[in-house]
Amino acid sequence: MDLIPKPDQVASAASNVAHKVLYGGLADLRPMPRTLIDDGPLREVYHYRPQKQVRATGDPVLLVTPLAAPATCYDLRRDCSLVEHFLREGRPTYLVEYGEISFRDRNLGMEHWVEEVVPEAIRAVSEHAGGRPVHVIGWSLGGIFATLVAADNPKLPIASLTVVGSPFDVREVPLVAPLRPILRITDGGIVTRLYRMLGGAPKPLVRRAFQLSSGTKVLTKPLAIAQHLDDAEWLAQIEAVDRFTANMIAYPGRTFGQLYHRMLKHNQLRTGKVDLSGHEIDLAAIKVPVLVFAGNTDGIAPIPAVKALLPLLPNSREVRFEIVPGGHLGMLTGRAARRTTWVVMDEWIARHSTPDDRDASAGAKPRRARTAKKTTARTTTPRKTTKAARPRVAKASTGTTKKAAGPSNQQSSPTSQTKAAVAPERGSIGSNPERRFGSGASRGLAPKR
Repeated sequence: MDLIPKPDQVASAASNVAHKVLYGGLADLRPMPRTLIDDGPLREVYHYRPQKQVRATGDPVLLVTPLAAPATCYDLRRDCSLVEHFLREGRPTYLVEYGEISFRDRNLGMEHWVEEVVPEAIRAVSEHAGGRPVHVIGWSLGGIFATLVAADNPKLPIASLTVVGSPFDVREVPLVAPLRPILRITDGGIVTRLYRMLGGAPKPLVRRAFQLSSGTKVLTKPLAIAQHLDDAEWLAQIEAVDRFTANMIAYPGRTFGQLYHRMLKHNQLRTGKVDLSGHEIDLAAIKVPVLVFAGNTDGIAPIPAVKALLPLLPNSREVRFEIVPGGHLGMLTGRAARRTTWVVMDEWIARHSTPDDRDASAGAKPRRARTAKKTTARTTTPRKTTKAARPRVAKASTGTTKKAAGPSNQQSSPTSQTKAAVAPERGSIGSNPERRFGSGASRGLAPKR
């Protein structure tokens, strides 16, 4: 709103306030309908039902939920949901989440998710989708889990890996800096005794930590709401984010301890090798294509912390790094993500899909659905498979995109494959006016000419 509101702004603000008072909010928070296809200890794999007006075809997408965060990170609200976007595009869409974490789960470590939960979810999705390879997408800690899984088990049927806002170098995270003197003085003893006593990080603590990570946004939120009272879309987004934050989940004790000691204190991810209970995982073992996103205003996973993953993937067939607008959650499912992050994901998935899937994406675009009919979920009996997709090895090249070299590898040709699959290579986000994802930080990543 203007400092002196115009009559139409006053009318819009009054309508929005009345709607919130009478109906409880402006956001459409209905979840996309889904069906449980596989489950196990702290593992629930869901298939989102295709929309009636769109025929679901092609390789499936699996969304990997981070620990402590609700699955609504991918399905925030209608018209601002990554799940809804994929369904409208006709993409078979799946999600793995973990349910409630309680005190009885305190002895579960990261290996439970890296060696069991996520790999079993990938196999279940591939089986349910007719044996197709799976495009795995992970946000925040979900991206770290997905990366470790791809490195630990190269035989999994993974078509590509997308990592969104995952910090691989905690030295580059400003929020961690104030903790370093405390860690040096106490050697982490106080924190260790505390999380062992509590059995992990309880939900209220996780929720408060996520809120505080927004820093000044928490303090300026009331003023910002007052300034946007006439903007129903902005208010709806705030409501959806508030619901997301209110539904944070606890960390199990042993997993929290591993994250604290190995990732936070010793920055083990930065080395590219992670030790999980005597079992070492080397990120250099990843051969599938990897797409990495960083948010230009992300305080939890700043650009340098995310970019640290790139040199740890020397054998990946292709590595691509993109900077998009938004903070930690906004880069994934903010209002700008519809024109930035999701566009790049669509191109990436089409580029690295099986041939019949690419042929379908190059043809007529599926009709979009305007509404989703409400239905009740039905449970099916899962069958597991270990069918594997065989990746090709690549050489590293300079710049933000790394492609395979050699005359025998036609899939990564920068001139033929990219044009045939989706669109010409458009360079770094922020350096190309056509994309209009401008950010001052990203311009420095433009390829040198």
